Amino acid sequence: MSNNFNTVKEVIRWRNFTFNSEIYDLSHLNAHWIEYIDYRDENNPIPYNFIVTYGLHCFTKESKELTSEESELLMYSAPRESREFNFERYYLSKELPRIIKSLGEKTSVYLAGYGNFATVKLLDSNGIEVNYFVVFAAFRESKRLRLHITSAYPIEEATGKRKKVNFFVIAKNLLNNKKLPSL
Repeated sequence: MSNNFNTVKEVIRWRNFTFNSEIYDLSHLNAHWIEYIDYRDENNPIPYNFIVTYGLHCFTKESKELTSEESELLMYSAPRESREFNFERYYLSKELPRIIKSLGEKTSVYLAGYGNFATVKLLDSNGIEVNYFVVFAAFRESKRLRLHITSAYPIEEATGKRKKVNFFVIAKNLLNNKKLPSL
């Protein structure tokens, strides 16, 4: 797998965020390749190679509680939008590469009306266990399999209609140009 990301239409390398002279490294959210291997058929393991990218909403959050001065100090600008840097989302985002790598394992992947989701339990910056909701889209881009993590945030509990799906069903359908599972 070459690291050629020329055709990817998302941020490939995130620039760090600086606040009060402290640097918040965002390199863990840079684009990368990941290989998932489906061992459901022991005699015929199937590899799936995905380009993975992460969106701005993984570490930012619009906040109405901030003053305009605070908002300006926390503003992080990306090519498509700007939002306030969120320290808790940033802290939790450090686990995203590990979570995404585990999608083919026992991570709970659910379908919903506007994307696929993975829900995991993590410890927040205060050491409190939270449900971490990872929203991602799976698709083909320039004949390559892609995962784009659009957002990730702590939730009290999952709401709405949810249907569990095996990640390898998504991967196989993408590879074979078939319709993805839906609600």
